[in-house]
Amino acid sequence: MYQVLLIDDEPRMLDLLELYLAPYDYVCEKAAGAEEALDMMKQEAFDIILLDIMMPGMDGWELCREIRLFSEVPIIMLTARGLQEDIVKGLRLGADDYMIKPFDEEELLARMEALLRRSSPRHVVEFKGLVWDKDRFELSYKQNTIKLTPKEFDMLGLLMQHPHKVFSRDKLLELIWGIDAETEGRTVDSHVRNMREKIRDAGFPIDEHFKTVWGVGYKWVVRKGE
Repeated sequence: MYQVLLIDDEPRMLDLLELYLAPYDYVCEKAAGAEEALDMMKQEAFDIILLDIMMPGMDGWELCREIRLFSEVPIIMLTARGLQEDIVKGLRLGADDYMIKPFDEEELLARMEALLRRSSPRHVVEFKGLVWDKDRFELSYKQNTIKLTPKEFDMLGLLMQHPHKVFSRDKLLELIWGIDAETEGRTVDSHVRNMREKIRDAGFPIDEHFKTVWGVGYKWVVRKGE
């Protein structure tokens, strides 16, 4: 799941882009102008930006230049300006790609996927709608955030990244709490119990996948075909 910032002064275009992207697990935030977009970027991290050029006030050229002063987020300029000189200008100002309206939906999706593959990898594990995102320190299910403590979050991520591997309580204490931590296995069990309850309340079938290996520890189970 990726966060996309859509920047265009035409509400219909913003709604159309969101309509195209939402079925492919893109979470879209919409800005009707440059100032609004910059304010949003100060408060939230985005994985990719779709940017129009012709906007009142600060146009797309200026905004692209401004964004590049503080961020390397991938930018696709999506505009009706199709002259060769416009394309060259956009790329030189820092855009990663340039598409001309009207655009083909499949081509746009393919270009976005290519840019996201080339951008810095993010520590994200996604399983049946449950998304563990290390970079954002966020766990969500069907786009709804589940609040975990740091230890709960780290433990879940460890197991999800190593499906079917059994982690003993002692190993979890070493990896999550630290080798010198003055605690015991019951602390692990308490964190697991609380974490399961939170995720279960969010609607995810946690008990089918976060399994207890009696007398040993815990593991994350992925059934064939999932």
